Amino acid sequence: MTARPLTLMAVHAHPDDEATGTGGVLARYAAEGIRTVLVTCTDGGCGDGPGGVKPGDPGHDPAAVALLRRQELEASCDVLKISDLEMLDYADSGMMGWPSNDAPGSFWQTPVQEGAARLAELMRHYRPDVVVTYDENGFYGHPDHIQAHRITMAALEMTALTPKVYWTTMPRSMMQRFGEIIREFHEDMPEPDPAETAALAEIGLPDDEITTWVDTTAFSGQKFDSLAAHASQGENIFFLRMGKERFGELMGTETFVRVQDATGAALPENDLFAGLR
Repeated sequence: MTARPLTLMAVHAHPDDEATGTGGVLARYAAEGIRTVLVTCTDGGCGDGPGGVKPGDPGHDPAAVALLRRQELEASCDVLKISDLEMLDYADSGMMGWPSNDAPGSFWQTPVQEGAARLAELMRHYRPDVVVTYDENGFYGHPDHIQAHRITMAALEMTALTPKVYWTTMPRSMMQRFGEIIREFHEDMPEPDPAETAALAEIGLPDDEITTWVDTTAFSGQKFDSLAAHASQGENIFFLRMGKERFGELMGTETFVRVQDATGAALPENDLFAGLR
């Protein structure tokens, strides 16, 4: 019998989320022969339509947007060499406070136990050694990210599996650097609102609270290309404006908080699979 391969499962909310926070690790571990499974929870229908048409504006067709984003997601998976793509296909809930939050069938309106049961079935099928998703605030408060966190943690409780579990995060030092870079690319930006600045300062974690720093420098080109595959959302993907070389310099490390572990691997660590191989 062939031994079961080590498996990474990343649970994300929308098409393109796989690239932003985990594109590097997905590409790196695929290159190392690890099975990479991407679960995308929503159809992305609240994204921009062709020509940048915004949700709620005349001409925005969520079904057409969802179809296009599915194609872009498949292209991104090809770039990252993802082994298996699973889509739960819940309706995109939009940003917090949008009317789409309350739409029947939206991910935000889906009972956690219902979504968790579907995800638990996938976990039993793939038997991941490592599971990655968002923290309880969905990193920055997006309802679909929060819901992805909720169903992931509930699904883990439904199974008898004991994978290492990680939440994506960003060191506060890097968040500060991103703020400087955004202003560099937008010299005409007004002075930031103090309330917005304070809110941004709470995103991510102090550097010393991050447990896992994974070097993905060699795969930053793939990560950039996977983001670029989501061309319909290019207006919203600031990182693409940096160009591939600058992007590689800044995005060569992906960071996580380890929240479940049965291996006893020492912290801090530089490998999601530390203690498993």
